Amino acid sequence: TATTEIYTLSLHDLFRSAGQEFRDLDPAFGKANTMVVGISRDSIKSHEGFKAKFGFPFELLSDRDETVCEQFGVMKLKTLYGKQVRGVDRSTFVFDANGTLVKSWRGLRAPGHAAEVLAFVQTL
Repeated sequence: TATTEIYTLSLHDLFRSAGQEFRDLDPAFGKANTMVVGISRDSIKSHEGFKAKFGFPFELLSDRDETVCEQFGVMKLKTLYGKQVRGVDRSTFVFDANGTLVKSWRGLRAPGHAAEVLAFVQTL
């Protein structure tokens, strides 16, 4: 089983706390034979700093050209400080060992999401 979470990495508490939840549950995901991977539009360099700062044990992949974001349909218009901007709708996708999408969550909010994903993958 592999879990791929697509989210915008930033220092905003919401996104940082979601990553920290996945980090804290990483041993349990390992016991469930599940690999967690984060993907965002940020650069590999920024990801490495983010991983080091928060001790993330999982890979953070860069989707600078939004190819993966577009494939998964997670780009949407958001309002930021009263202006419309294109942003990522934080989402999690679970794939089985054959690469088949078996579950997705969209429009995520922390806390508790990582535990919900873990509970799901433990049923596979």
